[in-house]
Amino acid sequence: MTKADIVDTIATATGLTKVETEAVVDGFISTVINALKEGKNIEIRGFGSYKVKKRKGRVARNPRTGEQVMVDEHWVPLFKVSKEVKMLVNENMKKTAQ
Repeated sequence: MTKADIVDTIATATGLTKVETEAVVDGFISTVINALKEGKNIEIRGFGSYKVKKRKGRVARNPRTGEQVMVDEHWVPLFKVSKEVKMLVNENMKKTAQ
């Protein structure tokens, strides 16, 4: 599903125009990105949480050459899905797999 698909679905469900809906979706995305850039955690109850985690530096290997390379420590954004969403996805996937 693309951002355009999400905009279409929300616009249809709410009665807002696609332009208005796209502005809201873009606003949400930029708010999440800005909060993560500042190191803030975001929790959306019943959906999941976003946070930033520090990864230690390590020695990695180039898969083509086998050469060792040093990967510096860095920060990565993470998303952890809520228990409710996990349960709903699992139940639905079990039904469709049968």
